[in-house]
Amino acid sequence: MESKMQCNVSQMWSPKMPQGLDLEISHHPMTMRRVVNLIIAVERLKDSGSEAVMSTSFRDDSLLNIMMESIVEEHIVFERSSSPPDQFSRTGVYPCNISDSQKRNFILVQNSMELHAVMLQGGSNSRKVLLNMSTYVHPSPTIEARPVALCIKDTNLYLSCHSEAGVPTLHLEPVEDKSSLRTITKESEMVRFLFYKRDSGVNISTLMSARFPDWYISTSEYENKPVMMCQESAQSYQTFNIQRQI
Repeated sequence: MESKMQCNVSQMWSPKMPQGLDLEISHHPMTMRRVVNLIIAVERLKDSGSEAVMSTSFRDDSLLNIMMESIVEEHIVFERSSSPPDQFSRTGVYPCNISDSQKRNFILVQNSMELHAVMLQGGSNSRKVLLNMSTYVHPSPTIEARPVALCIKDTNLYLSCHSEAGVPTLHLEPVEDKSSLRTITKESEMVRFLFYKRDSGVNISTLMSARFPDWYISTSEYENKPVMMCQESAQSYQTFNIQRQI
């Protein structure tokens, strides 16, 4: 026996059905997904043979179960970014040596709690400051520069940039709980600890404040002067050689 499936699309569709079973489509309009589901269900019914259909135990529930097993499910896949859209997430920490384009290293001046750029002579290398650089995933992956936080090795002193009298300035700021910098929300005050590290060559980078765009960590043209924040157009040394220490 053949069943007729009717719908208002000016087409007649008559697949083979198990004996004793008719199937009629009355829903309009019919989506492609429903058509696929019905075709699969019909094929399952055909494969199951006529014995099950003719059985006295075959009821509407049995037909429903067969059709439900054949439904094509729709899966919606969301692309998950490596970092939540509103925060920076730390990915690692490693020690590094930093020097400016004049080959001057950083030293810590305890009295003023400042970093100075100095040309170290033989025997004075122990004064050189090493930095622990924490790297972060940026909320917007299109940004080319890498967010980093800089801490003086074996201390809790972090470089930070915030405004004094309306001018961005560089500070050494103690952070008692370093885990508080594991994630940093874009709009939080903690952004003052972040700098964008942009590479221009092998180990050659600039460090721009994440809080104040176009303000860079820089050294002075003069010897033994504080490391500071300067705008890109200012007369300063903003390019650094940053080498990762093993």
